[in-house]
Amino acid sequence: MPRFNRLLITGAAGNLGRVLREGLAPLATTLRLTDRADMGEAAPHEEIMPAELGDFDAIMEIVGGCDAIVHFGAAPMERPWAEVLESSIKGGYHVYEAARRHGIRRIVYASSIHAVGYVRREEGADTDTPHRPDSLYGVSKCFVEDLASMYFHKFGIESALLRINSCFPEPADRRHLATWMSFRDLMQLVEKCLVAERIGHCVIYGISDNRERFFSNDKVRHVGYMPRDSAEDYRAQVEAATEPGDPFAAGVEFVGGVFCEFGHPDD
Repeated sequence: MPRFNRLLITGAAGNLGRVLREGLAPLATTLRLTDRADMGEAAPHEEIMPAELGDFDAIMEIVGGCDAIVHFGAAPMERPWAEVLESSIKGGYHVYEAARRHGIRRIVYASSIHAVGYVRREEGADTDTPHRPDSLYGVSKCFVEDLASMYFHKFGIESALLRINSCFPEPADRRHLATWMSFRDLMQLVEKCLVAERIGHCVIYGISDNRERFFSNDKVRHVGYMPRDSAEDYRAQVEAATEPGDPFAAGVEFVGGVFCEFGHPDD
């Protein structure tokens, strides 16, 4: 029997949104999907409602009647400030405020490694590590993490804030040997966050069971996430295809990788 009557996925046209659209279908009688991009045709168990996250009235309508939200919609990479502000920062507020007004009690949010991108590899981080954003994209993730904290403590909306590392079908470079997350592990993590009896306001690193991972999820074992996949299965092919980087280059020194080498996107 489905856990939810209606589950909302924002960013449903994105690379990870498409994965969740398929993987989370058994959890809900109806999946409500929103994005500003084309989402294709609705399956019999789906509702498609295109919208801009910056449009509060549209988000209010979309959130109505839902039981929980998987919020993966936002500017997908480093983008000009105006786009980050509209889709990621205003959009994050609109989703949380609409959830409050409609009585929704749980949100799973796609945060990012880039919220702590200026942590050095050798320092490592856990779920209490303070923000060190490496980009405007990372700043927007920090904003929504803090927004979620306020909405939890003031209004009782639980949030799982997934600091997703590098979620792709396979690791593509040496950094991914530490940061890779499989699609199967992503689906498991989101599902665990939706169905756990209590999550509170918690940060969880979206990583598979990689030997070289930079981050620890030891403080959020209550969610029950146990990754099944590992970048170790791809080590030989990755090392054969890519040379080691300069350990003093910002993209290697810091966990945010190449984002730490970007300039300002409006320049």
